[in-house]
Amino acid sequence: MTDTGNPAAHVPPPGCPAHAEGAVPLGGLAYQQTPSQLYRSLRREHGPVAPVLLDGGIPAWLVLGYSEVGYVTAHDELFARDSRRWNQWPNIPEDWPLLPFVGYQPSVLFTEGEEHQRRAGVISEALEGVDQFELARDCQVIADELIADFSGSGRTELMAAYVHTLPARAVVQICGMPLGGADTQQLVDDLRISLDAAEGDDPVAAYGRVGARLAQLVKEKRERPGADVTSRMIQHPAGLTDEEIVQDLISVIAAAQQPTANWICNTLRLLLTDERFAINVSGGRLSVGEALNEVLWLDTPTQNFIGRWAVRDTQLGGRQIRAGDCLVLGLAAANTDPQIWPDAHVGAENAAHLSFSNGEHRCPYPAPLLADVMARTAVETLLERLPDLVLAVDPGELEWRPSVWMRGLTALPVEFTPVVQ
Repeated sequence: MTDTGNPAAHVPPPGCPAHAEGAVPLGGLAYQQTPSQLYRSLRREHGPVAPVLLDGGIPAWLVLGYSEVGYVTAHDELFARDSRRWNQWPNIPEDWPLLPFVGYQPSVLFTEGEEHQRRAGVISEALEGVDQFELARDCQVIADELIADFSGSGRTELMAAYVHTLPARAVVQICGMPLGGADTQQLVDDLRISLDAAEGDDPVAAYGRVGARLAQLVKEKRERPGADVTSRMIQHPAGLTDEEIVQDLISVIAAAQQPTANWICNTLRLLLTDERFAINVSGGRLSVGEALNEVLWLDTPTQNFIGRWAVRDTQLGGRQIRAGDCLVLGLAAANTDPQIWPDAHVGAENAAHLSFSNGEHRCPYPAPLLADVMARTAVETLLERLPDLVLAVDPGELEWRPSVWMRGLTALPVEFTPVVQ
């Protein structure tokens, strides 16, 4: 089992979410199709902080309020990232499906204070070396290659044929992995499983394979460095160890691939189903930009993020939070908090959403800009190459993946006039 340490290894005390009345399982069909309705119900019944049950009935708090999520992410001295503080470790089985999310690793995700600043600084400087114009050009080349594979058929399923593949190829390319290899595709598949496991998947085993492949990449780049993110992390004067680089590469690649893919997916769905965008959908760059931002408010790719762990007893949203309690950041719920949108109209024209989180542990600069380049290029290129693209099914037939963490479709079937290459 992942090493959890033992700073707070005790049974949950009275007052922790295990003893809160009305705790709701964080899962089920309500999350699959209409999570916004469930968030409204939880907010109405419990306020901005609700008691929930994770897989296996493990208690936690779901932070629903915009200001409350902002407070948690801005106060690391109260709500920290080192999961070894969790008071539920004695109750966690070795095969618990959320271990890849919460099992402590020597990763930037779990560091705090000066160590976090050191590790995050290496990532930021390595990503700053990515030329955004070159990334856009590379993404367009990847997009054209993928589109060419199905453009002559007049019909395809975009999630498998385009949406997941494009950001995966782009991110492994900027990290220095060779494209086209079987091991690269296996890495992409294992990342999906570890982040958003389907029934029958083994996320713990998949996470282990991801680490092994990236350890090999670091070894290769120490011997033959190049103009890539991995090499820049290795050469950084902070002197990260190989293990630290592997763990932080996992964070970089995972954050770039799956959320960006779902951002592309949800934006295409909006453009193809909402009549506000129908007139300008064909190559409409302004509409694409508006749709990308609206999705971050209303269908953010990362619905919920686990999490933060209370450093000491405190209060939040009228709740008594005990030392060692786990808090899940309800990013999707916070983005639609009626306290910030009292008229129920989300103003997609501004960018004050929490989709990239907030505070010291937010998605490090310039990662959101690079994700925007990938998503925007993917959507615009597809619509320019296939200007009469339409859904191949009724919008009501589209199904969301049954995940409480990621927001994306299981499939996005489309039709278009075949293009002869």
